Amino acid sequence: MTDQRYRLPRPRPAQARPAEGDGAAVETPPAVAPPAVAPLGERAARRARTPRHAASGPPSAGRRALVAVRELAAVVVIAMVLSLLIKTFLAQPFWIPSESMENTLVPGDRVVVSKLTPGPADLKRGDVVVFGDFGHWLPAAATTQRSGVGGAFVKSLQFVGLYPSGDDHLIKRVIGLPGDTVRCCNTRGQITVNGVGLDEPYIYPGGGTDQKRFSVTVPAGRVWVMGDNRGDSSDSRFHDDGTGTTGSVPQDQIVGRAVAVVWPVDRMTWLSNYSSTFDKVPKR
Repeated sequence: MTDQRYRLPRPRPAQARPAEGDGAAVETPPAVAPPAVAPLGERAARRARTPRHAASGPPSAGRRALVAVRELAAVVVIAMVLSLLIKTFLAQPFWIPSESMENTLVPGDRVVVSKLTPGPADLKRGDVVVFGDFGHWLPAAATTQRSGVGGAFVKSLQFVGLYPSGDDHLIKRVIGLPGDTVRCCNTRGQITVNGVGLDEPYIYPGGGTDQKRFSVTVPAGRVWVMGDNRGDSSDSRFHDDGTGTTGSVPQDQIVGRAVAVVWPVDRMTWLSNYSSTFDKVPKR
């Protein structure tokens, strides 16, 4: 028996084309449908749904490295911008280059300085402040000069706040505010402010207070500053002409108030303004 599945179809006999005019209908071959073509919008949507790597394969190692570099660069730029904003408006790191504030601060300490004082927060007696060397108090030898590529790199980091400043700044404690009369010294060897002797627990042991006699009234817009290590601090006492004008620090030269020691770890602490020392001083 012949298997019907493999039987070839028999060719149909050719039909004679009737001559024109004999009245017979002309048989036309069946129409062949054109291939279906998806609309343009549908093709675009289909391409959007198809992952790129489906056609091109997994990304190469070079492409992955390039993506990683771009992401790292973006993170670095964002970090630098945030650091610059923080340094400009909120806080800035500084390092301590000298012994003038011992034992409160020692050389090599890193401190955080709040930019909110003076500003939204008022200066107070006892605040430890950082200010620019407006009157050239620093000797030339005390200012570290960095040069070359390394110096430019450090200065760039300092500019954005990622490296502590300190070479051209000073840090002292506020003793007198505008209008205060500051004198050295009473019969007990104390600094007096508006006639009240100060009991200063922050002074370097054995440093004393009376290395230089003075009596000044602090001008408006300025503050009188002194180092905690009174025997080794070139502060307002040694730069004044007796009027309180040349030795006091303009408030607009103050970078901010030092609020904490953050390095080294074993010296981390908040910096007090010893408000109890100045509580009895009358306001002027």
